[in-house]
Amino acid sequence: MTETDVAPVRLSAGDTAPEFTLPDADSNAVALTSFRGRRVIVYCYPAALTPGCTTQAVDFTAAAGDLAEAGLDIIGISPDTPDKLSRFREQESLSITLVSDPEKEVLRAYGAYGPKKLYGKEVVGVIRSTFVIDAEGRIETAAYNVKATGHVAKLRRDLGLA
Repeated sequence: MTETDVAPVRLSAGDTAPEFTLPDADSNAVALTSFRGRRVIVYCYPAALTPGCTTQAVDFTAAAGDLAEAGLDIIGISPDTPDKLSRFREQESLSITLVSDPEKEVLRAYGAYGPKKLYGKEVVGVIRSTFVIDAEGRIETAAYNVKATGHVAKLRRDLGLA
């Protein structure tokens, strides 16, 4: 069986968020459990230092203060190495938490890795997705195949923060 034979799991409101502990841009372990008591936005993106992913990360960084005031932390997950995440953070002045999932285990657990359309072709890769996780570790909202541009503004509106 190949990766393309496996349809990704899809999470929805009420599901328990898959737990994870992954290294951040400084190779420090970041565990979802350490955010209990606060809401967390977990967003999955294909690759640091690419145009769409940069737009999304810069938008999340710009919104981070308002989101934090509303009790929301942000974690971005990609298959990039911690070293690449560090370069991304420094080059783009990002203040959000970026974590590395090179084995794509967490991305798969969130249904954010699998077959997708890219320029009209079916490929296997990271499916740009965003999840809002409540203070008890349950999925509040799950959005798959989100657009990089304008997504943070839409999320803020959906959360009543715009």
